[in-house]
Amino acid sequence: TAMIFATILAAGFFSLVFIGLGGEERVAHLLENLPGGPTGALLFVMLFVFVLGFFLDFIEISVIVLPLVAPSLIVMGHDPIWLGVLLAINLQTSFLTPPFGFSLFYLRAAAPKEITTGQIYAGVVPFIGLQAVGILLVWAMPFLATWLPDVLF
Repeated sequence: TAMIFATILAAGFFSLVFIGLGGEERVAHLLENLPGGPTGALLFVMLFVFVLGFFLDFIEISVIVLPLVAPSLIVMGHDPIWLGVLLAINLQTSFLTPPFGFSLFYLRAAAPKEITTGQIYAGVVPFIGLQAVGILLVWAMPFLATWLPDVLF
């Protein structure tokens, strides 16, 4: 718990310094100048977050990277709820991607000794594919993410 709060505190300081030095405008400029407009920027961020998930925990990505890119994507016209759902599904994949995937380590601890780590890594591939299909479905049909909040609020 202390490590997570230390990460959140350090991320807050980092964000304040980064924004104070004009980093947020640079990130916005970078995203705006990517080919493909808002869709290209979102695709870049999604791929970037997916690759970061190989090496970082979702907490670090959530408190360091997302506050820097999400405001720019929202200003570019993406629905905040839809964007949040897409990024949440993408971050969930970080639990499953080697070498850092927490779920893989939990399964390793619970699996019998006959099951190798390589078998666990191979077994998770279909689930990563299912999550990719989920991202594609939410991307193609935004109402899947926004219908219930629209009804409730």
